[in-house]
Amino acid sequence: MATRDLTGAVDFTVLETMTGGMDDITEEVLGLFVQQAVLWSPMLDAASEGWRDAVHTIRGAGAGIGARDLAAVCAEAEHGEQAVAEAGLERVKTALDAVLTDIAAYRHELMLRSLKG
Repeated sequence: MATRDLTGAVDFTVLETMTGGMDDITEEVLGLFVQQAVLWSPMLDAASEGWRDAVHTIRGAGAGIGARDLAAVCAEAEHGEQAVAEAGLERVKTALDAVLTDIAAYRHELMLRSLKG
């Protein structure tokens, strides 16, 4: 994957501004987001007691890296009724998958840049 594969799920200029355009810090932040997503994903189940906490955490982390749509979907799910939680969580999972796909493409581009010197 490369930046040409980006879907727009993440506005990486938000993250680049936060990290001062330093690729190594950007890579570290994205790596942490991916690691945390692995931890949060099992909680994205309406039967899980902590699903709202997971969605809240994903919302903040997503906003921090420029994943505005993910943050918005998380906000809707977090504040939604329990009766419609499963549908909201499916939207969160779909948005999170799109973000992780864009992150993979962007990290690939960072790796290629580092190899070029």
